[in-house]
Amino acid sequence: MSNIVLTHLGGPTTLIEVDGWRILTDPTFDAPGRRYTFGWGTSSIKVAGPAQLPERVAPVDVVLLSHDQHADNLDDAGRALLGQAGTIITTVPAARRLAALNARGLADWDSTTLEAPGRTPLRVTATPGRHGPKFSRPIAGKVNGFALHRDGEKTAALWMSGDSVLYDGLREVARRIPVDVALLHLGGVRFGFTGPIRFTMTAQEGAEFIRLMGPRVAVPVHYEGWTHFRDPEIVTRQVLSGSNIRWLTPGEPTEV
Repeated sequence: MSNIVLTHLGGPTTLIEVDGWRILTDPTFDAPGRRYTFGWGTSSIKVAGPAQLPERVAPVDVVLLSHDQHADNLDDAGRALLGQAGTIITTVPAARRLAALNARGLADWDSTTLEAPGRTPLRVTATPGRHGPKFSRPIAGKVNGFALHRDGEKTAALWMSGDSVLYDGLREVARRIPVDVALLHLGGVRFGFTGPIRFTMTAQEGAEFIRLMGPRVAVPVHYEGWTHFRDPEIVTRQVLSGSNIRWLTPGEPTEV
């Protein structure tokens, strides 16, 4: 299996270069300093800007958008970039809200195929995610992860978790899909208004999930740059220190 080049741009936003495809996850390119509201009394301040500006990242063939309802996964500058992407793959509700001709909404376990002249086709499968505790979907909304498969290969070349806690749906992904490279959204998101409730995996949960899935390489993202990420980065790095963990330097293309 040929290698993949990843460039972490900050928060969840990562450029994936594979088989001639340029694929961007959860685009966030706004400048730091602004407070964003997420509904139900929750909010967060963006404290770090992107490692590269959108014009340096473009052109983008595909955007994998785990969800559209929170600015730490899709901010204003990220929305502007969507119109320049060839295809947007996201949740069914997000595709409906975006109302864009290039948006494909996938339900859990549904797939679509990316095709272009001279490139290896890629099958994209939506995987389950839950952005909070049980029964939180009416508040937090629908979230998906996405697995990328080359034609005829059982092992996913790459899988991104999207914003999710560790729960049975994520464990099902680990059982059903062998994965080469896993892009994990962490951060242990928590808000003062909601007390101890978590809305994404902590580093400890990420380590447990990595043991379940067993990817060749696990890449942490979505752990810095916002005040609602409550797992300190230094602790996250200490917890996730295994030989298959790859920490990316923001803005620096890294072959994995």
